[in-house]
Amino acid sequence: MLFSRHRSNSRLHLTLIALLTLFLVACGSDTSNPVEPTLEPIVETPEAGGDTSEPVADTPEPVDETAMISGPLSILGFSIPDEIASVRVDTFKETYPDVDLQITEGSLDVQQFLTAVASGNPPDLIYTNRDALSTYATRNAIMPLNDCISSMDIDMSQYRQAAVDQVTIDGEIYGIPEFFNIIAVIVNNDALAEAGLTIDDVTISDWDQVNTINNELTAFDDDKLSRIGFDPKLPEFLPLWVAANGGAMLSADGRTALLDSPEVVEALEYTVALHEAAGGREQFIGFRDTWDFFGSENQFVANQLGAFPMEQWYVNVLSDSSPDVNISVIPFTDRNGNPLSYATGNTWAIPAGSAHPEVACAFAKTMTSVAAWQAAAQARADQRAADGQAYTGTYTGNNLADDIIFNDIMQPSGNQTFDDAIQTILQVQDNAFAIPANPAGAEFRQAWQDAVVRVLTGEQSAEESLAQAQAEAQEALDEAWDRQ
Repeated sequence: MLFSRHRSNSRLHLTLIALLTLFLVACGSDTSNPVEPTLEPIVETPEAGGDTSEPVADTPEPVDETAMISGPLSILGFSIPDEIASVRVDTFKETYPDVDLQITEGSLDVQQFLTAVASGNPPDLIYTNRDALSTYATRNAIMPLNDCISSMDIDMSQYRQAAVDQVTIDGEIYGIPEFFNIIAVIVNNDALAEAGLTIDDVTISDWDQVNTINNELTAFDDDKLSRIGFDPKLPEFLPLWVAANGGAMLSADGRTALLDSPEVVEALEYTVALHEAAGGREQFIGFRDTWDFFGSENQFVANQLGAFPMEQWYVNVLSDSSPDVNISVIPFTDRNGNPLSYATGNTWAIPAGSAHPEVACAFAKTMTSVAAWQAAAQARADQRAADGQAYTGTYTGNNLADDIIFNDIMQPSGNQTFDDAIQTILQVQDNAFAIPANPAGAEFRQAWQDAVVRVLTGEQSAEESLAQAQAEAQEALDEAWDRQ
């Protein structure tokens, strides 16, 4: 295998030496043949009075694995927007100075990637969503990483299990997990105060109460929507609401779609209905599209939103853009009050036909290593301190890295809002689930998201739309599993 060829070369060298020695000894002991051999065994002859121990064959020098990683490395789907990316890339460059990095920045273009693989000219490494990885694996567009993990001595136990499960298809690991995104609920305290409510009134486990909060916090100015009460974040967060309702969208073994189950139907009906307080989906979306989502006049500062579930990285955005914003961050919970979160994130994968799989493997290992994450987090913390801003953490898929980041690097900022938010996020990380890995990941996701859109636009009822999605998803799953 490519990943173990250096060790194989060493073993082959030793084997050839041994065979040559045996051949020469045999020739020298044959008295019927007076011809002397033209090659001498590789032995040391001691000087007179010197070492009289038995001669031994030369031992090859140990192979320097780092020195063997060299040449070009083409990467697709990755960008370097900040120090969290650049410092880790620099760590790789320092470790492997003989590698020529060729990064095509931007999101992964799926069709471009699959076409490149089919034409026999794939990139060496891709960066992609974990929930899409299984589709590439089924189409034999990426390779299993058993040899990569073994040859580069990657300890998979350091990564969060939910993330590893997402990149494991039918017992084979196809990706090295990177970030670990989870969801919590961000609440606008100013909107609560206007409605005569407190954070204790926001009880996610009580869906009737969430509906009440939505109605109380939704606001209009001269019949024009001015604040959304509670945004359920559809279609992307439907799996979270389904899990909260005690259901699942896919069986644990990744073979059976469950999209038409009562728990999924009820969750979709409920969350779609939350749009009605704002005047329906069209008015809801039209107003939401006006938000300064990443800016200093974001929807919480502008009092345009009461609450929504959101990935933890948005807390970092708010800390940077509006450090004085009046929010609370609380766990999302199931209907029994148990903390619950939905895990997403990206991964590194090596395309089938990669010309430099050893180099790609070294890059994936380095970018997700404790040392690289630690260096990147320290750079981010130092930059925040220099700018007079709080560092609110970097949430990785590496448990060991997170321990260092949140125990050694990140310090309390003195801003109680964000210090409390970080603690909430850390508490729910271990309560995160992911949709089980399956060989029809992209098709499965498309089926249920299309179903949500049909209901939101009034094209079908939740029951009708999910029945259609169930048939589409199961057909995709069956075909994909048959190709395995």
